[in-house]
Amino acid sequence: MFAPEFLPQALVALGLGLLVGYFIRQQIAQRRAGSLEARLAKMVDKARAEVKEKEDEAKQKAREIISEAKEETGRRQEQLAKIEELLLKREEGLEKKIGETERKLEILEKDRLVVAKTKEELEVVRLKEIAELERVAGLSREKAKEELFNQIEKNSQEDLLNHTRRLENENRDKLEKKTQDILVSTLQRYSGSVVSEVTTTYVNLPSEELKGKIIGKEGRNIKALERLTGVEVVVDETPDSVMISGFDPIRRQIARTALEDLIKDGRIQPAKIEEAVAKARDKVNEKTKEAGESAVFDLGLTGLDARLVQLLGRLRYRTSFGQNVLAHSVESAHIAGMLAAELGANVRVAKLGTLFHDIGKAIDHEVQGSHVEIGRRILQKFGVDESVIKAMQAHHGEHPYETPESIIVQVAESISAARPGARKDSVEVYLKRLEDIERITNGFEGIEKSYAIQAGREVRVFVMPDKIDDLGMHKLAKDMAAKIQEELQYPGEIKITVIRENRVVEYAR
Repeated sequence: MFAPEFLPQALVALGLGLLVGYFIRQQIAQRRAGSLEARLAKMVDKARAEVKEKEDEAKQKAREIISEAKEETGRRQEQLAKIEELLLKREEGLEKKIGETERKLEILEKDRLVVAKTKEELEVVRLKEIAELERVAGLSREKAKEELFNQIEKNSQEDLLNHTRRLENENRDKLEKKTQDILVSTLQRYSGSVVSEVTTTYVNLPSEELKGKIIGKEGRNIKALERLTGVEVVVDETPDSVMISGFDPIRRQIARTALEDLIKDGRIQPAKIEEAVAKARDKVNEKTKEAGESAVFDLGLTGLDARLVQLLGRLRYRTSFGQNVLAHSVESAHIAGMLAAELGANVRVAKLGTLFHDIGKAIDHEVQGSHVEIGRRILQKFGVDESVIKAMQAHHGEHPYETPESIIVQVAESISAARPGARKDSVEVYLKRLEDIERITNGFEGIEKSYAIQAGREVRVFVMPDKIDDLGMHKLAKDMAAKIQEELQYPGEIKITVIRENRVVEYAR
C-alpha cells in the first residue's frame, strides 16, 4: 500500500510511463508501416514490369499475325484474280460455242423443212404411182397383196408340209430313243424289291396253354382285345400260333405288339389288355416316326417339318392294291430323282413331290376328300414350297401338268405301280369295301368307334352310353343295315353288332 504522501508522485510517474509507452508504440508502428509500404511498392513495380513485358509480347504477336494476314490476303487476291481471268476466258469460249450452236440449229431447221417437204412430195408421187398401178392392173393394193401371198403359199405349201413331216418323224424317233434310254437306265439303277401286303398277321406262342389265357373266361380276354384294337383274333387248331385278321395294318400291328407284350408278361386279363394296347399304340407311333425319318434319310432330303415326316411314316402301315404305300413312295421318289437328273429338272422338287404324292392316304380315313386334295392341304399347312405341291397334285390327272417335275412325278409313280406283282386289284377292292362299311357306321351320331371284322361279314359298333340308350340301339342297328344295303354291294350278308357299355371306376384309398 502506498503512503498518502507518495500518492501524487506515483500518479505522476504512472502518467509519464504511459506517455513514454505511447510514443515508443507510435515509433514502432511507423517503422512497420514504412517497411510494408516499401514491399508493396516493390510488388507494384514488379507487376508493372511484367505487364509491360506481356504488352510487348502481345504487340509483337499482333504485328506477326497482321503481317501473316496481309500475306495471306495477298495470295488470295492473286488466286481470285487468276480464277476471274480463267472464268472470263471460259465465258468467252461458251459465247462462241453458243453462237456456233445457234447457227447449226438454224441450218438443221432449214434442212428439216426441206426434208419434210421432200417427203410430202414423195408421198404424193407414191400414191399417184400406186393409183396408176391399181388402175392398170385392175386390183387394189390389198387385193394384190392377198393374191401374191396366196400364190406363194400355194407354191410352197407342199414343200413346207413335206419338210415339216420329215422333221417331226426325225425328232419323234430321236425323242423316243432318248426316252427309252432314260427309262431303261433309271430302272436299271434302281431295283428295289416288291412285297405284297396281306391282311393277316400271325403271333407265335411259346405253348398251347396260352391259347386258353388269350380267350379268357367266357371269352372276355379275346373280346376285350378285339374291342380295343378293332381286329379279329382267330384262335384255331394251328399249333403254337394265333392269327390276327384285319384290313387296317396299323390296327394289326397294335394288336400284335400288345399280344406279344401280354405273352411276355404272362398276366392276360381285361385291365392288363387295356394297358398293353395303350403302350402298343405309343410304340407304333414311335415306329411310324422312325419309318418317316428313315425314308427321308434314304432319299437325302433335309429341312422338312418333323410333324410332316411322322405323318409320312404312317404310310408304312397303309397299302394300295396290296402294295405298301411308304415303300411305293420311296421307290417312286428314287426313280423321279434319277429321271429329273437325266432331264435337267429340279431333283429335290421331283423327289419331294413323288415322296408326298400319297401323303393324303395317311389320314384319308379321318378327313373327307380325295387323297390328292387332302395331300395338298397337308403340304400347304406345313409350308411346303408351291413347286412341290404343283408336282404332287397332278399325278392322277386331277390337276394340269404345270411344271416338268409334275410330269416326272406321274411317270415315276406309274413305273413303280406297274411293276409285275406290285399290286393286286382284288385286295384293294376288298379293303375298300371294309373302309366303306366303317365310314358308313361311323357317320351316325353317338358312335364312339366301329370295326369291320370277319372279312367284312360283321361290323361291331360301340356307342356312347350317355347319347344312345338301349331302345336307341335297336333303331341304330336297323338304320345302319338299311344304309349299308343302300350304298354298298357285297356278297352274302353283314352282321351289325351294336355294343353299349357302362363302366364305373372308383379307387379305394
